[in-house]
Amino acid sequence: MKIHKPLITILLALSIVSCNNEKDKQGYFSFDENAMKALYQSTEKVDLILLNNKNKTIDSVSYFVNDKRISSVKGNGKFSLDLNGKKLGYQNVKALVYFEGDTVSTKTRVEVASGITPKLLKYTILNTYPHDIEAFTEGFEFYNDTLIESTGSGQSENGFYKSYVAKIDYKTGKTYKKVLIDQKHFGEGITVLNDKLYELTWQSKIGFIYDAKTMKMLKTFEFDKNIEGWGMTNDGKNIYQSDGTEKIWVMNPETQKMTDFINVYTNNSKIKSINELEWINGKIYGNIWTKDAIAVINPNTGDVEGVLDLTALKAKITNKKADVLNGIAYNKKTNTIFVTGKNWDKTFEIKVTE
Repeated sequence: MKIHKPLITILLALSIVSCNNEKDKQGYFSFDENAMKALYQSTEKVDLILLNNKNKTIDSVSYFVNDKRISSVKGNGKFSLDLNGKKLGYQNVKALVYFEGDTVSTKTRVEVASGITPKLLKYTILNTYPHDIEAFTEGFEFYNDTLIESTGSGQSENGFYKSYVAKIDYKTGKTYKKVLIDQKHFGEGITVLNDKLYELTWQSKIGFIYDAKTMKMLKTFEFDKNIEGWGMTNDGKNIYQSDGTEKIWVMNPETQKMTDFINVYTNNSKIKSINELEWINGKIYGNIWTKDAIAVINPNTGDVEGVLDLTALKAKITNKKADVLNGIAYNKKTNTIFVTGKNWDKTFEIKVTE
């Protein structure tokens, strides 16, 4: 069927009018963001004030958080958002306004930090052991009595070194079983669960699964999300994976699919660049990249409950080209923690107290 030009012109004009009307309606209502704080703690409530910019007659307003309807008020009634139990990080808030036989929505977001002030933890050095200064440490974990370490690749005085995963004699620092990774991949965090060793790569978006006893590779898997691979640990059931942001993902070890995530926050800021991870007595201990410190994280909420400042250990490293602290291995038998860093010449066995 042929459509005459005048009809096309009319249809286009109507479309433009309709779009303009929608844009106009978007300006009818807005959240008063000047009355909101930049950051709230999870123990607070947020008084959300809806501005009626065109003095419309409002019938009711429905409020949604992360697309889930949580409340409705008559007219432009007062509404307070209780942050207790909400995920740390950004909460996307939407108001759906019913007015004069029409509806329009407006949005804002609220950043939620922890309601807990982290405790400053103390430590005692129990032992000091040698560590290979060529090891650019990315993963550090005990498997029974054996220490397993994964490394990234890089340059040293002795040339280029490849990423590998290895079993280490922690008392001597010597490697007695090493598996090299294809040079195109940069090795990252590891964890052992049900006699399987899981390993991440940095930007290749793939991981490896080995037999933890023999170190034979069993499987390669693709990342479920478009993220980088950083640290890894597990709680005996699920795997936890950091990606260089404030997020720690929860992974199903059987399917390698992400099932949830937490955002890591103190009471006044997000903690980005969470690196190597270790599960210790129900908490996640996480290195913070560029900081010689460890955050003790609640795995259910993302709250940073404690901070362990290990900058004094860095001063004990004699290798002048040593990089940041990155390596936490918990020995369940001794209830002690082994820590090291990238290209450090020492591993420290420490005992942590409040």
